[in-house]
Amino acid sequence: MSAINQDPSLIDRASELRNDPAALAELMKRAKVLSVSGGKVSADLASAKLLFPNAQSEENYFLGFDRATDTPYFAAHVAESDDLLSLREIGAALSPLEIGLALHAVALSNWHSSHPRCSKCGAGTTSSLGGAVRVCDQCEAQHHPRTDSAVIVLVRDTDDRILLGRQAVWPVGRFSTFAGFLEPGETFEQCVSREVFEESGVTVSQIHYLGSQPWPFPASIMISFEAFINDPAAARPDGEEIVEVRWYSRAQLRSAMEDGSLLLPPMISVARKMIERWFAAEHGEFSGHSLSGGESWR
Repeated sequence: MSAINQDPSLIDRASELRNDPAALAELMKRAKVLSVSGGKVSADLASAKLLFPNAQSEENYFLGFDRATDTPYFAAHVAESDDLLSLREIGAALSPLEIGLALHAVALSNWHSSHPRCSKCGAGTTSSLGGAVRVCDQCEAQHHPRTDSAVIVLVRDTDDRILLGRQAVWPVGRFSTFAGFLEPGETFEQCVSREVFEESGVTVSQIHYLGSQPWPFPASIMISFEAFINDPAAARPDGEEIVEVRWYSRAQLRSAMEDGSLLLPPMISVARKMIERWFAAEHGEFSGHSLSGGESWR
């Protein structure tokens, strides 16, 4: 089976140019500039494409070059507008190039908006290095974008069933994989074992890395794994974050989606990709057997 989201980037971020404001200013003259604000980007839902209105802004973030065409891309932080769409609305339909640009732009915009002041002295900060850092106006400390590491885990048993859980805040029927943030001093593997046991009560025997996905809601990187367990009968929800767990065979999963009793994570999410990867494996990686519909964001 193939890994998840391990294709090389279509964008060259060209970090060496960020120290040259004059070079960035010249690039802006021929660049495609994406508008971004409040976790939303300029896009057209009907055509499922990003829009590049080249809006003027006091803060512009350098995203890099299209490796195929040498086209430079920037994001301009603009006022919130009804013309902008969230990644929840448009993300699953975008091309690999455009979803990469949108994720980068939204992540930078979210971080800049939430870090206007220096965490060392409290003074104001200014965007610098093409949006890659913020610099304190007083003590000149540099602050870099924060990304919170989280694991997300597809739990499987010896009968090749998967275990899904439902959070209390989700609607009835909404189930997903298990996930949690990495704690200080913890490896990803230790985090996988801890989160799976805390949320579902089962003990991990094997762990395989699958891939990763940036998740700027608001600032995470999801590190995906599949974990194999030998004690499926021990599965139980923790009663706080997870209120229900269910084992699914492929036939049971398909049936539950068709009768509307199961809502899966959205198509854009790595959780959905993990489930679809497992589902397709029974028929061969490129069999065309896939899951569609039945998704929910909450």
